[in-house]
Amino acid sequence: MASIDWAGVFPAATTQFKPDLSIDMEATQGMLDALVRDGVHGLIVMGTCGENNSLEPDEKRAVLAAAREAVAGRVPIVVGVSELTTTRAVAFARDAERLGADGLMLLPAMVYVPKEEELVAHFRMVAEAISLPIMLYNNPPAYRVNIGVGALQKLSDQANIVAVKESAPDPRRFTDLINALGDRYTLFAGLDDVALEGMILGAAGWVSGLTNAFPAESIALYDAFKRGDLETARAIYRWFMPLLHLDAEHDLVQSIKLAEQVMGRGSERVRPPRWTLTGERRAEVIRMVETAAATRPQLKAAA
Repeated sequence: MASIDWAGVFPAATTQFKPDLSIDMEATQGMLDALVRDGVHGLIVMGTCGENNSLEPDEKRAVLAAAREAVAGRVPIVVGVSELTTTRAVAFARDAERLGADGLMLLPAMVYVPKEEELVAHFRMVAEAISLPIMLYNNPPAYRVNIGVGALQKLSDQANIVAVKESAPDPRRFTDLINALGDRYTLFAGLDDVALEGMILGAAGWVSGLTNAFPAESIALYDAFKRGDLETARAIYRWFMPLLHLDAEHDLVQSIKLAEQVMGRGSERVRPPRWTLTGERRAEVIRMVETAAATRPQLKAAA
C-alpha cells in the first residue's frame, strides 16, 4: 500500500454510473486514473462526491477494489466511511483495510446527532478495529454534527486518528484548532471556497470537489501557495471562486458531476435521492463551467 503524506490536493472523486444507474466501473477507473495522471497527491474515494450513502454495501467494496486496481499504488487511496451505525462503520472499515485502502475518511454516524461522548465512542471504536490512518471529517452544515475541540482532545490518545478534514465554513476554526491542539492533527481544508484561507492558516492540504473538473488549476493553486507565490495563488483562486462556491451548496454533487461532464471528464448521472440538475440551475452551472474553461489562467508560472 502507498504510505500517506498528508499534504497536497486530494480530490473527492465521483462514482460514475451507467444510464441504468448501475455503477460504471470502467468509467470510474478511467476517471481515477486521469486524476492520478494529472498529478493529484491522493484520492478520496466514496466521500460525499462519491455518493457513499447511495451505494449498497457490496458496491462499496467493489468500487474500492476497482479503485485499487486503477490507481495501482501511485497515490494513496483514502476511503470514506459513512454509515448509519457504529457496527456497520466498523465492518466496512475492516473490509476497507482488507481490500487495500491506504487510509479512511471517517464521518459521524449518519442521521443521529450524538452527544460528544457518543461521537468520541463512534470514532474510537472504528479506529480501534483497524490499523489504518484515519482522517475525521467535520462538516456541521451538512451533517448537523460538530467535531469540537473537546472531542478531538479526548481522541488525542488514539494514535491512528491523524488528520481532520475541516469543512466548517468559518476559517477561524483552523486557528482555534491549532491553538488548542498544536500539531496533534494534520488539518485539511474541506470546503472549496475557503481552501486558500485554510492553507494560509495552517492546513496542509485540500480535499477538493472541483478538482474533478479542473485538476491542473487546483494543483497549480496549491503549488503556488507552497512556494510562497501568493500573487499567483490569489489570481488562480479569484478565477476559480465562482465554481468553488458550488462546493458549499446543497446540490454540490450534481454540480460537480455536471462540471465533469462539460469538461469531458465524466457523466452528470447521480443516484436518487439526488437528481441531475434541470432548468435554469443546470444552465447556470454550465455557463459557469464554460466561462471558467474559456478564461482559465495561464499556468506557466506554476510549472
